[in-house]
Amino acid sequence: MNEPKHECRFRGARGGGSPHGKPARRGIALVVAACAALFACARDDAQRDAAAQDERVSWKMASTFAGTLPVLGTGGLEFARRVGVASRGRIEIKYFDPGKLVPPLEIFDAVSKGAVDAGWSVSGYWVGKIPAAAFFTSVPFGPGATEFLTWIYRGGGLELWRELYAPSNLFVIPCGMVPPDGSGWFREPIASLAQLQGKKIRYFGLGGETMQKLGASVQLLAGGDIYPALERGVLDALEFAQPAIDKELGFYRIVKHYYFPGWHQADSILELIVNMDRWKALDAAGQMLIEMACKDSLVNMSAYGESIQTPALEFFKNNGVTLHEWSPEELRGFHAAYEQVLAENAAKDPGFQRVYESYRTFRASYREWSRLSRVPAGAMDR
Repeated sequence: MNEPKHECRFRGARGGGSPHGKPARRGIALVVAACAALFACARDDAQRDAAAQDERVSWKMASTFAGTLPVLGTGGLEFARRVGVASRGRIEIKYFDPGKLVPPLEIFDAVSKGAVDAGWSVSGYWVGKIPAAAFFTSVPFGPGATEFLTWIYRGGGLELWRELYAPSNLFVIPCGMVPPDGSGWFREPIASLAQLQGKKIRYFGLGGETMQKLGASVQLLAGGDIYPALERGVLDALEFAQPAIDKELGFYRIVKHYYFPGWHQADSILELIVNMDRWKALDAAGQMLIEMACKDSLVNMSAYGESIQTPALEFFKNNGVTLHEWSPEELRGFHAAYEQVLAENAAKDPGFQRVYESYRTFRASYREWSRLSRVPAGAMDR
């Protein structure tokens, strides 16, 4: 678009002036003054443009997930792209795959120290530092997306989350959501939970602690490290994500028994963590734009994730994978072990206790509305 041109035309020097020339001289003086004002405005505009250039923000964002990974990685790339478009290039977020800046499980510390501007990950990876962080990815036997987000945004969950991260010099924003995980890949069928004794399993968050309570030897590995560990026999079993993502990582080539439902991880939230100094350096408009882009990402990632799971299940069935469902008795066994994990963590960590109480109180208050407003699962089956 062409900028408007400011033109100054002098009139009265010839034609229209008095015989003595005084009105013409006054006219010239007024026009000169007007032009001077216009030139001053143009100078101020140029200075403001230069200041706007200086205010441009460029962040490096380290990711736990490869950018090629469906939903988890592609969602982060799309979030960064939308921030750039919506800000007209004023805010640039550069997405870096795992290990390009720092190892994936070291992102929390790197962002905390300011070595990296921001991180794209899930809170459950930081339970060794903040045990209560487990609640902000997903909770075993926990709520679906609507209820979970209601606790986060309207039930006090986000305030607690930010309070827990603030001492580490971090600002956190919920920035994506993915469907429930599968419950795990096993080399052979599991006839009873007793078979978990001694198995070397990659498992996540409070679900991993539950598996450990049942006798498994649990490791937490980043996504890119799982297949090599499985291939070398370092792992007997694993869980990572939903069928469409697990398909891309190729687990089905080695293990053929895939279990459901993912009792340990219902709908899960991803987080954007930002170094607190970087966050505070943004103006209010920049902060709001990023938070709005994150809410947009919650919707986009959830819908996309749900849309690609059925084809993945069909792919597995056509490639020799057996889909299993845990029995009600086995699910009760997982739940009993999980209750022990909750009690033990709450007893030894005040932060965990506070978040657990908030979560439990909210779920109790929500229960009647949930029951009255939704048709029970299986009610229309014949």
